Amino acid sequence: MSGMNIGSLRKTCIRALADGGNDNPQFEAEQLLMKFCGVTRNDMLLFPALEVPEDKARAALDAVSRRLSGEPLQYILGEWEFYGLPFYVGKGVLIPRQDTETIAELAVSLAKGRRGAGFLAADLCAGSGCIGITLSKLAGVPVKLLELSEQALGYLRRNIELNGVQRLCEALRADVLSQETADRLPALDLIVTNPPYLTAQDMRELQTEVAHEPETALFGGEDGLDYYRRMIPLWGAKLKPGGMLAAEIGMGQENDVMRIFKDCGMTAQYKKDLCGVIRVIYGIRNE
Repeated sequence: MSGMNIGSLRKTCIRALADGGNDNPQFEAEQLLMKFCGVTRNDMLLFPALEVPEDKARAALDAVSRRLSGEPLQYILGEWEFYGLPFYVGKGVLIPRQDTETIAELAVSLAKGRRGAGFLAADLCAGSGCIGITLSKLAGVPVKLLELSEQALGYLRRNIELNGVQRLCEALRADVLSQETADRLPALDLIVTNPPYLTAQDMRELQTEVAHEPETALFGGEDGLDYYRRMIPLWGAKLKPGGMLAAEIGMGQENDVMRIFKDCGMTAQYKKDLCGVIRVIYGIRNE
């Protein structure tokens, strides 16, 4: 191990990941080396002879082993970017995904158009806080972030601090499917949620990495719609006239979720993600 340079260590890590069937071995190897060896990508490419201390090389190789065992890259790194902002992640909290930037973009756009005295938003099933914190940071609006899991709440509170939105964001431990929880909050201009929406079939076919994430943040009942059936009538009633409730959905769930919105007397619309998949259903409470 002694005397290993960054160039050879990089090749070793890439080869190990590639041999283990990793889909993006170069990117992931470099991410792990930056984290555990304290180098930049330029260091690796421009100064391959740079010697790596034995303890740091060992830490990087251990991280590669963890990745090969199926542990998500994001958990190993301990931090991941969402909408250009940093978020702490780890065991017990859902990993922020690019698909979810669709709902964040929609929420920021609406909030910028409506913000003013008395504006208030809520993020239900907030997890890491990536949606609500992004909304607050980019639109400058107050957000209540509700999460039931104590483990996820730890990340949520740290991420509020990490992104400097302590003045605008409040993390609350709460069951968002409880009438008592809804009664605790005042009327809202905007509600966002990325709920558990995987079906029983989806859960049986989870990728190894996803199986490391908390089941409570993934499983939405036999058909994946349990949360929407309870959440939309409960929280739709908390909206001010003209207020919006936006929910991320799974692929192919748009017709069912739009029907639930309409049954609650709300006008329902959808927004596609960058891949052209309908990713968000949102309802506006009639004036």
